[in-house]
Amino acid sequence: MGSGQVTDWQGKNVTVAGLGVSGIPAAKVLHGLGAKVTVVNDGDDARARAQAAELEALGIAVRLGDGATLPEGTELVVTAPGWKPDKPLFTAAREAGVDIWGDVELAWRLRGPDAAPWLAVTGTNGKTTTVQMLAEILKAAGLRTAAVGNIGVSLLDAVLGEEQYDVLAVELSSYQLHWAPSLRAHSAAVLNLAPDHLDWHGSMEAYAADKGRIYEGNRVACVYNVADKATEDLVREADVEEGCRAIGFTLGAPAPSQLGVVDGILVDRAFVENRQKSAQELAEVSDVNPPAPHNIANALAAAALARAFGVPPKAVRDGLRAFTPDAHRIAHVADVAGVSYVDDSKATNTHAAEASLAAYESIVWIAGGLAKGAVFEELVAKSAGHLRAAVLMGADRALIREALARHAPEVPVVDLDRTDTGAMLAAVQEAQRLARPGDTVLLAPACASMDMFANYNQRGDAFAEAVRELGAGA
Repeated sequence: MGSGQVTDWQGKNVTVAGLGVSGIPAAKVLHGLGAKVTVVNDGDDARARAQAAELEALGIAVRLGDGATLPEGTELVVTAPGWKPDKPLFTAAREAGVDIWGDVELAWRLRGPDAAPWLAVTGTNGKTTTVQMLAEILKAAGLRTAAVGNIGVSLLDAVLGEEQYDVLAVELSSYQLHWAPSLRAHSAAVLNLAPDHLDWHGSMEAYAADKGRIYEGNRVACVYNVADKATEDLVREADVEEGCRAIGFTLGAPAPSQLGVVDGILVDRAFVENRQKSAQELAEVSDVNPPAPHNIANALAAAALARAFGVPPKAVRDGLRAFTPDAHRIAHVADVAGVSYVDDSKATNTHAAEASLAAYESIVWIAGGLAKGAVFEELVAKSAGHLRAAVLMGADRALIREALARHAPEVPVVDLDRTDTGAMLAAVQEAQRLARPGDTVLLAPACASMDMFANYNQRGDAFAEAVRELGAGA
């Protein structure tokens, strides 16, 4: 189908790979455009059958339990982002010369001629927070916007819906970027890069390359993390439009063409008339909620993208003040007997946990769960100086215990040999016993939650409930 816009979908044979949050809307949209749609899905359970019945009632063909075979006559495959690139369906499509798009690519191709530009964000950690901050800043500037993509409003709805936008704040995962070859953002940011989803991508190099796709064809700014050289390397490798600038963000004093922090003030030396000599104050560190180092970095990245779009300094400050973080993201739960209890259940990998641990001076760390192939040596070595004690639970807690024994042998460790949901109350009680006034008890598991909980939200809720029980008995 080439790289141009597809204007005539009538009768096109399109195979949609996967039911679910992206597959079902894609199938409906394509069917509405006149395409001949077949949905294929690996699963054949009760939920899938109910979803299939809904689509079949519209006249969309569905094949359950057979996601491996390419339907005859397929001219385009539109896939759910999570389907791995090595699936037989995709191998067959490539051999037949059939394009494979993700839902992001489909949304990009379906944009109208006056479509809102995209300010796009990716990274191993911090994407959602940064996009939400960016949307608040854009709103504070009086712009019609929404946080979309891997968050909030679906991209297809944003592109095809009734609402008119001036600009979109778009969160993109590495999966989505892999399947979005023609995406060209106004400006984009890669917040950080750490090993994650390597089972899907096959290697760190392939993972980084997919993240780097977000910079391809950028028009105004490629925003990178000065503290993470890999993000700057991706900017250097990107093929951008002439005049597009590399804009760094740093927690230190910014150089020209960077945003950074000076004496508790977020400042801009990139989007000012004389960036060699002058800096523009944007906001105070205290305007960032919470003002943890990694969250200040998120705020600077959001500010850089907003400034690239021409947003005035006051809107940056007002937007950051208006931002409220989602639950379970370094959220203060309560203070009990002089000890602060913080829920960062969303820290499901070592990179996120490292950022969380760096935010506090003296920590009783609650960690553990499903490691997903992660190793904990570097995390523990970097964080040892912040740890008063550790309480470990979950299926892979031994990996963290061994790293603590090697790199922080002086840190007391409680190993809870249980994976039932009641273990969280026991963990919080042990943490309370170990903590001293002024300490922070921090849930930053560095692991996935599914060994004990349905998801990280439920894990965070269990922590908060356990803390409330402590407070009731204090």
